[in-house]
Amino acid sequence: MADIVTGAHLARLRREVRGFLAEQLAVGAFTPSVDAWLCGWDENFTAALAEQGWLGMTVPVRYGGHGRSFQERFVVTEELLAAGAPVAAHWIADRQIVPSLLKYGTEEQKSEFLPRIVRGECFFGIGMSEPDSGSDLASVRTRAARVDGGWSITGTKVWTSGAHRAHAFIVLARTEPVDPSHRHAGLSQFIVDLRTLGVQVRPIISMNGGHHFNEVVLDEVFVPDAMVFGEIGHGWTQVTSELSFERSGPERFLSTFPLLTQHVEHLVAHGESPDGQVGRLVARVAGLHHMSTAVAGALERGENPDVPAAVVKVLGTTVEGDIADYADRQTGDDAAADAEWAHLVATAVDQRPGFTLRGGTNEVLRGVIARGLGMR
Repeated sequence: MADIVTGAHLARLRREVRGFLAEQLAVGAFTPSVDAWLCGWDENFTAALAEQGWLGMTVPVRYGGHGRSFQERFVVTEELLAAGAPVAAHWIADRQIVPSLLKYGTEEQKSEFLPRIVRGECFFGIGMSEPDSGSDLASVRTRAARVDGGWSITGTKVWTSGAHRAHAFIVLARTEPVDPSHRHAGLSQFIVDLRTLGVQVRPIISMNGGHHFNEVVLDEVFVPDAMVFGEIGHGWTQVTSELSFERSGPERFLSTFPLLTQHVEHLVAHGESPDGQVGRLVARVAGLHHMSTAVAGALERGENPDVPAAVVKVLGTTVEGDIADYADRQTGDDAAADAEWAHLVATAVDQRPGFTLRGGTNEVLRGVIARGLGMR
């Protein structure tokens, strides 16, 4: 293991990924895009990554995985995001479901889902947010009632990315009545097949016509006991643990990075030099790279870096929005602007409002950070 995480090894891996991406671009396998981890659903590209051994990298070999480190996975995901590669199909499964299954899943669940995720054949969503709940997950109204052989779930989840294409999602539901003095108690998680009777997926169309969000309505959906995720009543603890994986990754500061690279390449090609604003943006991205890498190391050590993850999310989503704004100012109303570039910028501006909302609003996360620092 010591050799696996050496700087030289990670540098070689980074070169391998860049070479693979260059080959994919050369054959037209994808066109770089912004927010590709959320909007770029391409199951063929996912299959190509699986062939390279770059899905389920941290999954133990006994579950069909590759038994590699969080640092190695970080290198791969960072390069994919920086290139604007279409990774949305497997993103949630690989980022969030894999470590959650390894930590909380039963042997049956691990054996059923992990090998399929590694092969790029099983896609997941997350069922946390609900209408009128905002970032207050403790206010969820979806309920799971005990029935013979399992649970009956009724409620609505919203902003569920990829639910119209995914195979399953993990649902946070209330299994006990609300205790006003302890609102986080009585919550549990369940793995729900999105094709089960009683599940209805309704599209939420973005203002630019894109479709990646969905509302998922659950009407007395039966979930067998085998698909209870973790322990009944421990849903809050499990969710907060999972959110560290969601908030700390490089997707929190690289969603608009292709804009920055293409702008700099354009300047160099025309004999111009980047201005001070570009330098400041690059410096902020570089700082976030180191911060996010540190969180990946903490996760590998089994630590719960909830506060550092929140810091990465707040700072990262701010800088990726600032990159979108900078690119928009450079493009302006220039009708002669390259069509591909103009589309890239327009997409980034359209997506910008969501950067600081998804994964918990930055306003809420500042509270998480303040409370966390206050306890130290």
